[in-house]
Amino acid sequence: MNEQFQRIARFIGEENVEALFTKTVAIAGIGAVGGYAVEMLARCGVGNLIIMDFDRVSESNINRQIIALHSTVGKLKTDVMKRRIEDINPECKVTAIPEMLCKENLHKLTDSADIILDCIDSVGAKVDLIESCWRDEKPIMSSMGAALRKDTSLIRTGDIMDTWGCPLAKQVRTQLRKRGVGRGIECVFSPEKVDFKYINPDEDPDAEATGSGRKRLVLGSLPFVTAIFGEKMAELALKRLLPSSLLVGKDN
Repeated sequence: MNEQFQRIARFIGEENVEALFTKTVAIAGIGAVGGYAVEMLARCGVGNLIIMDFDRVSESNINRQIIALHSTVGKLKTDVMKRRIEDINPECKVTAIPEMLCKENLHKLTDSADIILDCIDSVGAKVDLIESCWRDEKPIMSSMGAALRKDTSLIRTGDIMDTWGCPLAKQVRTQLRKRGVGRGIECVFSPEKVDFKYINPDEDPDAEATGSGRKRLVLGSLPFVTAIFGEKMAELALKRLLPSSLLVGKDN
């Protein structure tokens, strides 16, 4: 076995590492959360990664996004992430899709994936992706709001229908229920109280326009919080890809 995966193999066994080489994980959104999720999966040996993001690295990303450096500002996030992953594991096949997720192209992300990770910040696209995967019985994990949080001890996982204290999760839950989507969507969330009420970015005077023209809410965030959200997303994916006993504590 390749020396770079020996430490993982000693923990989960060579046969399970080799199984990860054959798996495909798709990640929507390569930002503060998604970037860390992608990198953790690559370092664990997932052999095929599909990454989708329309955006380019900006200087304001440098505080929290793993691909954001002064040398990468202005470059497509998918291009930067692809090169980074290929440097980490040259055997990993990375499919980069530099597009904004919508109903018409989400099949590019989901069709060949064993698991999909939703790390996007647009409620509409988020709900479209979750609904599509839920109806097609495709395993999907979703990240809720990481901005405005500071206490990493409160970050947890659970079914999206059981979340509380997160304005984004409340908005997503409401939209999913209207579409008849029920339980079965795992997510990462924090119930930490925040002074924020979700408003449609198109109706918020403080929202900023992206290069594509889409408006985005600009919220403060801390890099160690968003990183843990991304790492928890990777953990959820690995728990699905590996035998259940490997990554579950004896007390669970």
